[in-house]
Amino acid sequence: MRVLTSLLALQLLATPSFAYSPSYAPFEVSCPKDANFVRDASSVSESEAEWLDIRHNVTDGALAVFLNRADFQDFNTQDFIDSLNRSINIGLTFSGGGYRAMLNGAGQIAALDDRTEGANDHGLGGLLQASTYLVGLSGGNWLSGTLALNNWTSIQSILGDDTIWNLENSIVNPGGDNMNLTAARWQEIGIALNQKAAAGFDTSITDIWGRALSYQFFGTQNNGSVGLSFSDIREYVSFQNGEMPFPISVSLGRVPGSDLISLNSTVFEFNPFELGSWDPSLYAFTDLLYVGSEVSNGEPVTDICIQGYDNGGLVLGTSSNVFNVIPLNGSGIPEEFVAALLGGLEQDDDYALFSPNPFYDTDFASTRSIVQSETLYLFDGGFDGQNVPFAPLLQPERDVDVIFAFDNSDNTEDAFPDGSTLGATYDRQFYRQGNGTSFPYVPSSDSILAHGLNEKPLFLGCDASNLTGLASIPPLVVYIPNIAYTAWSNTSTLQLSYSNEERDALIQNGFEAATRYNLTIDSNWPTCVACAIIRREQERNGWEQPTECEECFQEYCWDGIQYNGTEEVLSRSLNYTSQSNLTDYSSTKTEASGTATATDGSTSSTSSVSTNGVPILTPSLMALAIPFVAVIPLLSLSMT
Repeated sequence: MRVLTSLLALQLLATPSFAYSPSYAPFEVSCPKDANFVRDASSVSESEAEWLDIRHNVTDGALAVFLNRADFQDFNTQDFIDSLNRSINIGLTFSGGGYRAMLNGAGQIAALDDRTEGANDHGLGGLLQASTYLVGLSGGNWLSGTLALNNWTSIQSILGDDTIWNLENSIVNPGGDNMNLTAARWQEIGIALNQKAAAGFDTSITDIWGRALSYQFFGTQNNGSVGLSFSDIREYVSFQNGEMPFPISVSLGRVPGSDLISLNSTVFEFNPFELGSWDPSLYAFTDLLYVGSEVSNGEPVTDICIQGYDNGGLVLGTSSNVFNVIPLNGSGIPEEFVAALLGGLEQDDDYALFSPNPFYDTDFASTRSIVQSETLYLFDGGFDGQNVPFAPLLQPERDVDVIFAFDNSDNTEDAFPDGSTLGATYDRQFYRQGNGTSFPYVPSSDSILAHGLNEKPLFLGCDASNLTGLASIPPLVVYIPNIAYTAWSNTSTLQLSYSNEERDALIQNGFEAATRYNLTIDSNWPTCVACAIIRREQERNGWEQPTECEECFQEYCWDGIQYNGTEEVLSRSLNYTSQSNLTDYSSTKTEASGTATATDGSTSSTSSVSTNGVPILTPSLMALAIPFVAVIPLLSLSMT
């Protein structure tokens, strides 16, 4: 138990003065009869498929309402909906980037939510209700996890609740000047980890990080909802009724002691039903409810199983555990607490430990190192360069039509996105780990910056007839980057505290980035979004495109021009990596073990990852200097 000794010392520092319940420790239950928790990744789970039928009853109606608001002149929405023999699947995905990503993303998702006052009139209200999937990574996952694990709350509700997203004080010094409050908080965290360790489970610094996050995302009641599990989402009435999109949290597999994280790393996802990966290096999923049980090839080795291992804070912390490197010394926490918390940790304990390994001795994996280890090691999902987590939405089994990708990364010198995450995902389809997935042709980062393509939304893959060189026709991608309109939204990834005014300003700005400045730049923006949504279904059926969509695609679709630093060339391809790193791919997904040899951490990629440094606040790419009309104050505390 890696931190048991240090945390026992922490517990002895003072006697807690609070009532403590329930426990952070996983607990024993009887195993289901004839249980086998692991399946291959040849399809979505039966539980997900059944849930999708319920969700589609909601999204079909919400999509009809949204399309009607698009106000096409030569397109009958009801005829279109009635002609479909399937539901259109919309995916939303939010990038990492710490609190910057969470807060900008909050405004962006509020702009899609018909529960937000003003979203229908000045934004894209109803798009969230029409969406099937919601994917988050790191800071983006703090956003999606907060909404989902608080029984599908809204951004408007959060801004009226001072128990959630109270960021006035740093997460490492939550009491501010009140050192007694800070001491009590870290006592609670220490005791929680002691309980898990005393129950026989390994703990790491990610457990500490996840516990600290929980107080900000789930409130301070019951010690930051210490017993809340990610799989609890499946019990929420809002989830059972299909009122929320399917929430997915993304992380990476990591080889212990290795600093090599590449596009050949294994991408893992947590969803309410399962933990696993579509990648051939694992190609398996396990029932999230029973993670922590001792298994061999998915079968329990005894009749005693474990529940409660998938703590909500731990899942959100696993997706964002780059923050494990934040120094606690000098943070305001008393030195004896820092020593007690970290004294027993090794230098490389910056990953999350899932032990016992739920995939131990699994038959489906092509990378035996994953399934032969007694511990599964997971790490921040953005360290392979894919800071916007597209992977769960590119799987053909999920049949996604369009992806709205919200990029709040800090790639440029002034800490705005440069679209490099698009290049990383484009490249990955040509690795074995891509396994038959497809992603549209994309402009290089140089092209994006040279042509200002990160200053407005960008559509990728608008014409399926131009994508036949890929393994399959990918979803159309609507890329929406962080753009500053009324606030400097390029705060540092490592900024740990925000005043309420700063918090609300970033949320307001996110709303503006998603809505083309409250529809003042382009009043037809909702129509263009509707065009992107219906495009793939029109192409499948050979239906004529509405005139409005032709105009929209002329405005927002990438024209294929690449800039190589000296000249512009017309090209549909993008090569970030050398050909030696690329492998042949097939349009058919791998369905058996042994068909791929990708190894986590074995191949480096030239796709860059930002340094997450302090931003240089220069006005490059900033829309503050553009003389638009006065800002509509949509996102005050009352969101009106």
